[in-house]
Amino acid sequence: MKEERIAELAERLRAWGLNGFAASLLESAGPLTFLGAQALYAVGPMLNPLFPEDEVTALARLLEDPASLQALADRLYQEPPS
Repeated sequence: MKEERIAELAERLRAWGLNGFAASLLESAGPLTFLGAQALYAVGPMLNPLFPEDEVTALARLLEDPASLQALADRLYQEPPS
């Protein structure tokens, strides 16, 4: 499930042309990603009209897990499948 979420997020970022920027940001943000996760938990209810609650929660959980962040950054640096 986590790997599917990472793949889906990577494809969205790649489609928006943000894969390189997002990967660099993930690698340089370090402990700030945990604070980002906490911010998502705090404002999550306000984001419900724009994004499904489960997607916001899944993103927050991903930001809390350094291994998942590294997996996402690695996937963003990879060439997209043809």
